[in-house]
Parts: sequence; structure tokens; C-alpha cells
Amino acid sequence: MLRVGIIGCGDIANLNVLGYLGSQDTELIAVCDTDIKKAGEKLERWGLRTVKIYKDYKKMVDHEDLDIVEILTPHHLHFPMTEYCAQAGIPGISVQKPLAHTITDCEKMVQVCKRENVKLKLFENFRFYPVFLKAKELLDQGIIGELLNFRINSIGTGGPGMPRGLNSLIWRVKVDTCGGGPWVYDDGIHKFSMALWLMGEGRVEKVYGWIDYFTGVMDSPSYIFWKYPSKNSDKPPKYGSMQFTLAPNVYYPSNYYDCDEYIEISGTKGIMWLNQCTSGGNYISKSLQFPPVVVYVDGVVKSFGEDLPRDWRYSFINSTEHFINVVKKGGKPIYTGEEGKNLCIFAKMPYISQQQNRSIYWEEITIENEQNKECIVEQPENMDASGLSKYNRMKNRDLRKAIRDGLKHQQFKYQYEYEE
Repeated sequence: MLRVGIIGCGDIANLNVLGYLGSQDTELIAVCDTDIKKAGEKLERWGLRTVKIYKDYKKMVDHEDLDIVEILTPHHLHFPMTEYCAQAGIPGISVQKPLAHTITDCEKMVQVCKRENVKLKLFENFRFYPVFLKAKELLDQGIIGELLNFRINSIGTGGPGMPRGLNSLIWRVKVDTCGGGPWVYDDGIHKFSMALWLMGEGRVEKVYGWIDYFTGVMDSPSYIFWKYPSKNSDKPPKYGSMQFTLAPNVYYPSNYYDCDEYIEISGTKGIMWLNQCTSGGNYISKSLQFPPVVVYVDGVVKSFGEDLPRDWRYSFINSTEHFINVVKKGGKPIYTGEEGKNLCIFAKMPYISQQQNRSIYWEEITIENEQNKECIVEQPENMDASGLSKYNRMKNRDLRKAIRDGLKHQQFKYQYEYEE
């Protein structure tokens, strides 16, 4: 039985814990959070009242014989916590995305885990979403031919979504603690992950980014364009694009965050569309117009995956189950620390492009250039939180109107699923 500890009991912990609650191979031994009351409320919700609570993660690591630790804290804390856990001999360390707030810290995490023979995992759950797993299977079978273009639209809607504390936003809008911003860097890691994995690539060649700070503090709306490396001059080039759209007036219920994703992939033989991820299972999912996977090839439109679970929580459960097997039986986590570092490089490139008003090449984002300040993400000037307040007022106004008009939202209720 693998012994598990969690560092950080914020909003995301309710999802990260799911794979352990249903596991026959693990036991949650302890949690740690600077807010003891919040940690206690989480354990109450999870039905684990007797699990130990620590305020200091070092004491938890020192006192408990842990096999796996989940690090669910602000990004700038990932390296020191990973280093301490690795040097304490914990065999498996899972770090919530992104890996760290700087490329320098990413590399330090990779190296310390390598020295201590620790399995370091970046927890990026989109890679395990059932619909995306099906899409990858079809793409690898060549259903739309050679892949040419990737496009994703990430929409921030009016909700309603799961409640979130203000503290979770405050540190995400500060470059020193986040490493970028709440959309392109924090949430964007999911999307950059899909842009590489679904297209069968490990990196990009160059990126051009345009980022607006409409609300005064959040890095959206944004448009990001990139080119994949050319492997064969005889084949057509491969490109990709990403947009972050603010749609605060759209009534769009979600059991999780108030956003959703739509992907389009073009190939030499056809086109594939992937409908939804974060808010899967809501009104859109239940309509005939938006099946999970749609493919157009040779004049025929086909849909796939209607029998797959579209609830976002399964991506967390599947990711955790995979890591449990890696720690127990061996193998490589998805993602490794090195792959996690590459996603951070990708996610920083749009900011550098915006700042320097030019295309940025992958090779420019290095530890050396970061340390000499040639490729650091800068805090936007004249940030004004009043813009966010105005945005939220508009969002809440339209949400109340939608509810008055009879649109209903069934909020997700936690369910305990145990097998005797």
C-alpha cells in the first residue's frame, strides 16, 4: 500500500485527490496547508476525518514515511518543495502544472530528482481526458492523413462554475509567483500540451504572440501562432494557433472552472473537431450538434466517442492511476520533468514575443538567457484591478439574468465511490 501526502489544499485538491480515494493501492496519510481550517474542511468533504493535518510541509515529510507526494501550491514554491521531498527520499513526486515559474527552477527540479533517483511527474490532466485519448488513437491511425494544422479556442465564459477563492487569483496575476499569467501560462499549459501531443511533436520552432490585458490583470484575450519544426522539406509545413476568448455574457454552466475548449486539427485527408473538455457534460455535451469527436474525410462526416465519459474529473483520476502504477511497477510518468520543462518553455514564448514584438525561437528560451534577463516574462505596466471588478460585475449581472430566465445549473456534488 503506497502512502500518499498532499501539500496544498486549494480548489484543485478536490480533483487531484479523486484518483487516490478510489485506489486499492494507496492510502492518503497526511495533508499540509498553511490554513488548517481549509485543510480540515477538505478532509471533511473527502470523508477522511482522521487523516493528519500539517501546517509545515517539511514536518509532514519528516514525520511521515511517504511514497508519493502531490504538490498543489503556487508555482514559485514548486522547486523548494520538490527539492526537499526528493532529498528526503520520497520515490514519487507529482507537481501540479506548470512545473515551475522559471525555466531555471524547472531544470533544478529535473536535476535533483535525477540525482536522488526520484520519479518526477508534471500533473497535466488533459492528456488523460477520455475524449482526447480517443482522438489521439484516431490520429495515430491516420484517419485524417498527415497532420497540418492545430487550432484551439479556450473560452472563458460567464459560468456558473465551481466556487473559487480570491487568493487563488491573486498569486496567479503576479509574474513572480505564477511565471506568467492566469490564462496563457497557468491554464495554457494544458493547451500547449495538446498542441504538441495531438500533433505528435515534442516542441515548436517559433512563436508569435499577441496578448491583451482587457480586465487590467488577466492575460486575455490572446492570440498565439507557431510553426512546428520542419522534418522533411518535401512535406508541407505544420502550423498551430491558440486563442483565449473572454465571453463573460455567455451563460455556460460548468461543474468545474467557468471555461471550455474547442479544438480543430486539419490533415492531408480531412479535418477533426474536438468539442469540449473542462465543462464536458453540460448542456452542450447533451446536444446532438456537439458530439465529442467529429471527423470529415472523403465527403463523409463521422462522430466518435459518444459512449465515453465527458466529465472532466476522469482526466484527473486516469492521470493519478497511471502515476500510481509507475511508482509501484516502474516506468516513466506522463509527463516527465524534462517534458514539463518543455511545456513551460512553450508557454513563456508568447509573452516574450509580445514584449519584443517579434517571433521568438525555441532556442532563445534558456536558463542562461533567463538569468541575463533576455527572456524573462515582465509584469505588465499599469495593471489596474478595477478592470477585473468591472468584468466580474458584468459577468455576475448576466449570470443572474440567465438564472431568472429559467436556465438551471446542477452543481456537482461530491460522491463517495468505494468497493467492498
